[in-house]
Amino acid sequence: MKLVLYSGGTGEQNRILDRECLSLSGKKFPKITYIPACSFDSEIDFKDFVHQFAEFDITQFIYFPIDIPFDRIIMKEAFKSDIIHLSGGNTFYFLNSLRKSGLFSELIDFVKRGGVLTGLSAGAILMTPTITTASFPKFDCDENHDGLKNFKALNLVQFEIFPHFKKSTRYENELMNYSKKSKLPVYALPDGSGILVEDETLKFVGKTYLFYQGKKCTLIK
Repeated sequence: MKLVLYSGGTGEQNRILDRECLSLSGKKFPKITYIPACSFDSEIDFKDFVHQFAEFDITQFIYFPIDIPFDRIIMKEAFKSDIIHLSGGNTFYFLNSLRKSGLFSELIDFVKRGGVLTGLSAGAILMTPTITTASFPKFDCDENHDGLKNFKALNLVQFEIFPHFKKSTRYENELMNYSKKSKLPVYALPDGSGILVEDETLKFVGKTYLFYQGKKCTLIK
């Protein structure tokens, strides 16, 4: 299993994670598929993504929105890629679209075959067992416009993440309270930070904070 979970931030902030991602693929010039959380206006983010990896001389990209009808031929080509990236956006909408598209099992099979699955913010949350961390705090959360009640996600790892973490009392109190209810460790990641998963090994890049059973500790300062 090869996963890269990005919190968010600029291409410059994520350069180390990008290098690690490319290294995990085992290829000098891997083919990358980009799956946006929502097709609306996503071409702009895709262009930024291409520019970000063009700095590493990567030239093969597939743009694959899944919340609109798609060609099965493009789908097959997308899953032949070396790396599949799940973008940031509204986590609830993204999860709902993935379910409707029927691509849940395809993504899991891709990972089992040795493909590298990466995700930024919402895309990273989708790799965990549940998207609950997208629902709080109330002052900074995704809107559940679709009224989604089933928060189960891809369940590729046995932890949760909280992207875009800001070191403040408000955020820490919310995560402390949530960690008392969750059975899983919750990793809070500021922008520019991330987690690499290779088989059973976790590697943390950038500042990382762990919230577990009502306690907080700093893994990387």
